[in-house]
Amino acid sequence: MSEGAKGAVETKLAALGLTLPEVVPPLAAYQPAVQSGVYVYTSGQLPMVAGKLQLTGKVGAEVTAEEAKELAATCALNALAAVKSVAGDLDRIKRVVKVVGFVASAADFTGQPGVVNGASELLGAVLGDKGVHARSAVGVAVLPLDAPVEVEVQVELVQD
Repeated sequence: MSEGAKGAVETKLAALGLTLPEVVPPLAAYQPAVQSGVYVYTSGQLPMVAGKLQLTGKVGAEVTAEEAKELAATCALNALAAVKSVAGDLDRIKRVVKVVGFVASAADFTGQPGVVNGASELLGAVLGDKGVHARSAVGVAVLPLDAPVEVEVQVELVQD
């Protein structure tokens, strides 16, 4: 594919009004994504836009569940950027295998699955049936930089 040409997945992102961001630089000693065989594993992706967290705090306290759901979609978009950084082309995605979402939760917040739906729904909207996946939604006390949500994704690529 020529430089600047977009594949079907990036065309779908554009149709949804989304742009694939630059890969979020690592905050510590890790890579944003690694490929092993036909699988790409992303590191946990925070809801960063242009190098900044959009919100901080606990879901169910400083951050609403609806805000956190939108942040989870941003995390998934950042995960797609990380996948592209090692796969070269998002059209190589055969399927999303697993999504793990971490939600920094107030003590009485139990809506983690609804928050992580933001990531799952974005992947489904962009990838269709290829975006259907297994998933975990986990409530945690705190996340890096006081982020409300963090998402990691595992995808299987079409074999070369």
